[in-house]
Amino acid sequence: MSDVTRRQAIKFGAAGAGAMLLPGQWAADARAGSVAPPEVRAVNDLALWYDRSAGSDWLRALPIGNGRIGAMVFGNTDTERLQLNEDTVWAGGPHDYSNPRGAANLAEIRRRVFANQWTQAQDLINQTMLGNPGGQLAYQPVGDLRLTFPGASGISGYQRWLDLTTATTVVTYVANNVRHRREVIASAPDQVIAVRLTAETPGSVSFSASFSTPQRAAVSSPDSTTIALDGRSGDQRGIAGTVRFLALARAITTGGTTTSSGGTLRVSNADSVTLLISIGTSYVDYRNVGGDYQGLARNRLNSAQGTPYDTLRARHVADYQKLFGRTTIDLGRTSAADQPTDVRITQHNSVNDPQFSALLFQYGRYLLISSSRPGTQPANLQGIWNDQMAPSWDSKYTINANLPMNYWPAGSTNLAECFEPVAKMVNDLTVTGARTAQVQYGARGWVTHHNTDAWRGSSVVDGAFWGMWQTGGAWLATMIWDHYRFTGDLGFLRDNYPAMKGAAQFFLDTLVEEPTLRTLVTNPSNSPELAHHANASVCAGPTMDMEHPGVALRLGGDRAGASAHLAPVRSASQQPDHQARHAPAVHGRPPDPGAARRRRYRLVARLEDQLLGADGGRCSRPQADP
Repeated sequence: MSDVTRRQAIKFGAAGAGAMLLPGQWAADARAGSVAPPEVRAVNDLALWYDRSAGSDWLRALPIGNGRIGAMVFGNTDTERLQLNEDTVWAGGPHDYSNPRGAANLAEIRRRVFANQWTQAQDLINQTMLGNPGGQLAYQPVGDLRLTFPGASGISGYQRWLDLTTATTVVTYVANNVRHRREVIASAPDQVIAVRLTAETPGSVSFSASFSTPQRAAVSSPDSTTIALDGRSGDQRGIAGTVRFLALARAITTGGTTTSSGGTLRVSNADSVTLLISIGTSYVDYRNVGGDYQGLARNRLNSAQGTPYDTLRARHVADYQKLFGRTTIDLGRTSAADQPTDVRITQHNSVNDPQFSALLFQYGRYLLISSSRPGTQPANLQGIWNDQMAPSWDSKYTINANLPMNYWPAGSTNLAECFEPVAKMVNDLTVTGARTAQVQYGARGWVTHHNTDAWRGSSVVDGAFWGMWQTGGAWLATMIWDHYRFTGDLGFLRDNYPAMKGAAQFFLDTLVEEPTLRTLVTNPSNSPELAHHANASVCAGPTMDMEHPGVALRLGGDRAGASAHLAPVRSASQQPDHQARHAPAVHGRPPDPGAARRRRYRLVARLEDQLLGADGGRCSRPQADP
């Protein structure tokens, strides 16, 4: 993919911008004496920086990640907190969400929708189409590693920052007349988090370290320099937690003494310390949680231990900059960029600060790189950063909005590799979604609804009002297609064409004829979370659907023309019970319940000939963009 490695550059004249938010926001005025650290100025202000710690507020901590593991770094001077995540630690375990009662009740659900009996249709969906269980499972934390420092007096010169050009967080301050510095990275090449603690005066680095977690877990001291946290993910919705995890932290010191007992690590009077953190889990894929999680954690830790910190850091930076350095943006700079990030947020509506927009742009790229790499899970609702056992919306993958939004920067800002986890997830969903298509719709192909999780749930969840949206597969197919259009990678398109075809097959089998307009529509479906009447979102052929099935059909090879029979995209003001009023004349033809079915299967036969005939099932480059 030669175009993926091309460097992009964007340069505009200085201009104002609208209000924007970054983590670490306080109500703040310009603070006299707050001057950006030299290291921040040296990277052209591409850093979030602050003159105060995050305290106990998770939202003010700074995120680091290597795609698989991540930490929120609080930067406190008394007790540093690293809140830890690994992207496969999810509640519950492998299971099939599909509801086998669905297909037998689909005809009656459709009848009620076409009769404008929407709430009655929703009731029957909730009884027969809702997944098992009716909600998916949550992304969960590993726990915390806390470093407790000796009592200090006279704290001064405090600064912390997140350097977006090197994916490095730094905390520095003076305590007891000694300047201390902590640096934290999450290395993708070495698969560890590394904390580097140094001080200007030899023998000044002392701390104790221990793990804590809301999960069921045990702490221990495997040896004199290491502590361990061995746990299991939580139960939820009646599904037992089955993901085992092991977190290890090991101190490598210069000078001083190190001891470990009872799950507490103690370092006294060291000149410098590198604290390595490794996490392994038993999650292999959505079907298998039998992996050697202890072996993974230990092997990564042992491998990294033999590498000097400067080498670990250099490998981390080189790997990260291969992605981050492809796109630059220069919007100009004003003196507003001299203030801490929280001050800039507060003042942004009233101060000309164009560089802040460039910072936000690059921060978005940083977050995607840090939470989505080849071989990892996709970025979820919170990237990979979460401290709650039951986070908002379970921190899942929301297909109808947030998942595509997470990946908007992947193609447009030259981060094509970061999209790989999405393609792998789509491949998983073609399997679980085929089961859902069969038992809930009596259809071929595959379907997924508005959310999925680590177990690749594809059924209706959260209730018909929110979850009865059947075009998740179509949306994911368009993401596959968009990735191909950005990269021109025919190998990627060929590998993922079966998923696109399967999404199209589902609609060829499930689109039904609207009795008044005589066009093909989805039924039942909805525009997610949008009520068209009181307490009713379920309908036939919502605008949100009728665009994407057409795209899916064309992407799946619909040169036979099924998409031409879809209902036209209509104004949002034209609600389902207004369709007849606004519809063109039907020329007096009597209803023919079998017409749509016969037309659909003729189209299917022609489509199969085209896809699987002369070229033996291999895909060729589409003739034109859909």
